[in-house]
Amino acid sequence: MQIAFFSSHSYDIESMERIAKEQGVTPVHELKFFTPRLDANSAKLAEGCEGVCIFVNDVADEAALRVLAAGGTKAMFLRCAGFDMIDLKVAKELGMAVTRVPAYSPYAVAEHAASLMMTLNRKIHRSYNRTREQNFRLSGLLGFDVHGKTIGVVGTGKIGALFARIAAGFGATVLGYDVVQNPEALSYGVEYVSLDEMWKRADIISLHCPLFPSTKHTINAESISKMKEGVVIINTSRGGLIDTKALVDGLKSGKIGSVGLDVFEGEGEYFYSDRSGLVIQDETLARLFTFPNVLITGHQAFFTKEALDNIALTTFANVKAYVAKETLVNEVK
Repeated sequence: MQIAFFSSHSYDIESMERIAKEQGVTPVHELKFFTPRLDANSAKLAEGCEGVCIFVNDVADEAALRVLAAGGTKAMFLRCAGFDMIDLKVAKELGMAVTRVPAYSPYAVAEHAASLMMTLNRKIHRSYNRTREQNFRLSGLLGFDVHGKTIGVVGTGKIGALFARIAAGFGATVLGYDVVQNPEALSYGVEYVSLDEMWKRADIISLHCPLFPSTKHTINAESISKMKEGVVIINTSRGGLIDTKALVDGLKSGKIGSVGLDVFEGEGEYFYSDRSGLVIQDETLARLFTFPNVLITGHQAFFTKEALDNIALTTFANVKAYVAKETLVNEVK
């Protein structure tokens, strides 16, 4: 079987090729790596490939899936946990199997969220730039003790629970919100509350829930209006969880104290590519870069060696199960 990998970068190729060889996937199966992200135009690159492997910013909409199906694709292997980039209804109609990697390194994402939180709080990014210019003044760098503060965690699955554990380690009171209470989170002392109560009580809010129609723009003008003055908002999950215009308005008014984003609504046009010599056309994203109290990273929270290896291992386990016609334990329906 030939498998086409879209949105492939050098680090993806290295880990995939190494793990494929270790797991005996190659040379039995042929891996084809393509730099462009998947969309209706690039889908033709996968012609003749029974399997297609995609990542978070690929666009497996109806148009792309129909091009893939016409070229012989029968299985979609998502090398990520989220599946909002694929039209599952159309995939099912076309008879395509869809699998994902439900967890590759929850530690990586939780640790990155904590890093954003502490960098913003202690103004480390600003201090770094100052000291490189031999400016050692402390004005404008005042932070606060996380110990004794209240941290809200929206979504307490594997990643959210680990972030809650980190937050508890600082000596913070940890509030949680989810449709199902996680025993692991409870063991870390998480107090489950409604979103409205979390907005009112939390000094810091970190998002760790998936993007569904029901969770789109969880952070919006109304929810921001209920939050504490100077609230810190962290998002390492999905950009669509936040209404970015409302976020900008909250920053301009001072209601929001600082924001750490590893994801952005509409990031697919920018993230995972070098845009340093170009003008950002997205006015909202460009506006965010003007705030000194906003820290943006390019969807790198997952990016550790352990995570890349786990992504490859689970992806190829999914491939093997598909080829052997075994139960697809990581199937998305």
